[in-house]
Amino acid sequence: MTHQSEKYRFQLDISEQDIAVMNENFKDADPAALLEWAQNEFGQKSVLGTGFGPSGVVLMHHLHELKIPIRVFCLDTGLLFGETYELWKTLEHRLDLTIERVSPILTLEGQKSKYGNELWKSDADQCCHIRKVLPLRKYLANKSAWITGLRRSQSEFREKIDKIEWDATNKVVKVNPLADWSQENVWWYIKEYDLPYNPLHDDGFPSIGCVPCTSKVFDDNDERSGRWRNSAKTECGIHLPDSDQ
Repeated sequence: MTHQSEKYRFQLDISEQDIAVMNENFKDADPAALLEWAQNEFGQKSVLGTGFGPSGVVLMHHLHELKIPIRVFCLDTGLLFGETYELWKTLEHRLDLTIERVSPILTLEGQKSKYGNELWKSDADQCCHIRKVLPLRKYLANKSAWITGLRRSQSEFREKIDKIEWDATNKVVKVNPLADWSQENVWWYIKEYDLPYNPLHDDGFPSIGCVPCTSKVFDDNDERSGRWRNSAKTECGIHLPDSDQ
């Protein structure tokens, strides 16, 4: 059996061919198989990130049902909806887990002092970089695998994701167990297992992030509608190939 530190060194040098072989092996695999693989391959150096969207709820429930001890974390910008923080507590109680809070170095007051009031209005990319990209990079610095709830059906940007990828920015293997799930699949699962979810989804919010950059949607747009509305921005930056600014 390979020692954990040897696995960690291996993943830092992982090749495109290695990733291609993994994706071929897991092409038809269900989320359970990918989660079990991540645990077996990377152990305590594998983590699941969640923003408490429906996909994240599904994956956390999988971990609970399969008794897979992968840690769960959330990038807490300090700007999340009250409903999101309530769901956080509910899921911890329901699934008997502790979700790690990953916070920015700069408090909101510190950010205001350095960059001016409401940076998200003047430079949303910079705000995301400070409050999400940099905290994630620091948190993943000693990790080997980052599990996400990304799905191909969510947006045009995400439609080509693989189940297993190499994240060159954070130098980790990125695992997307729900890559081939549709929105209907996710909501069927949540209803089938009577799982809690953010009530804002029932009030016109298909995607929920920070309060200042999330709005209600009144038309039939894609799942990411309502995020950074009336701007060209569609991603916070943590899933972009190069997040440096």
